[in-house]
Amino acid sequence: MSWSSADIPDLSGRSAVVTGANGGLGLETARALAAAGADVVMAARNQEKAQEALEDVRSSRPDAKLELVPMDLASQQSVKEASGRIAALHPALDLLINNAGVMAIPERKTADGYEMQFGTNHLGHWTLTALLMPALLRAEAARVVTVTSTAHHMGRSVNPKNPHLHGSYGAWKAYGQSKLANFHFGIGLHRMLKAANAPAASLIAHPGLSNTELQAVSVQETDGGRSQRFFHDLAGRSGMSPADGALPQLRAATDPAAKSGQFYVPMWVNNGPPVHKPILRRLGAGRAIKRLWEVSERETRVRLEVGSPAAEQVAA
Repeated sequence: MSWSSADIPDLSGRSAVVTGANGGLGLETARALAAAGADVVMAARNQEKAQEALEDVRSSRPDAKLELVPMDLASQQSVKEASGRIAALHPALDLLINNAGVMAIPERKTADGYEMQFGTNHLGHWTLTALLMPALLRAEAARVVTVTSTAHHMGRSVNPKNPHLHGSYGAWKAYGQSKLANFHFGIGLHRMLKAANAPAASLIAHPGLSNTELQAVSVQETDGGRSQRFFHDLAGRSGMSPADGALPQLRAATDPAAKSGQFYVPMWVNNGPPVHKPILRRLGAGRAIKRLWEVSERETRVRLEVGSPAAEQVAA
């Protein structure tokens, strides 16, 4: 039987944070969680769009429990400020959906000098997860869902000597690296939580080919580069709707049968209902995850710890 948003259990009394909730998959994720009764924090950079998104959800769901928190994943300071606001709102946090991202854009830097795709898609979420970990550990059975992409298959693991691809940048190369980092982050966090016997889970999801704003923005940012136009057109012709594309991350976040370390994807890779599929073992993945942790701590100066609710620490 196909899983749909109708299968989401009652989430009344549970709290959730969705990054990039002002549009696309993030908006549909926030909409579905709120419809199930969750208190949803919509964390987004563009607050004008976020307000429009909030009003859109409430137009059909006036009782939706939604809160807006400004957060720019391309600024570590913004992420730290947002995490403080979120922790104040929800000292115990049940769900964190690391959804937001940028795709295949021209080379540019974040506010902290990171390569934009790695800095936004991974390092921003690294710091957010680390700083919200105390709240996640206070919940009875929290889940962190990290959204990757089929592009993680073409990505190379992070090179500690050049994580920001100085002198070797390519739009899709950087995107693939960031999405593989998301994939490795979800696995690495699962292993940490399991080793610490922590009351939280880490899962991974990818949306397949979804017709969202991400495709259009990529075309605009690159002045319509050939590959960007191809995927934008393909998404328009055969991509799933944002609501359907959000189902893998929603299932990972809410299905009572889902377990830490699992991977939820469309049944036919880029299309279809959300299903659990095994994570294929890749030679050297353990070393790649270890390097990712070292690079992430070094670059952000934020240590991610899961041993206790006092997890928030800044590396010396």
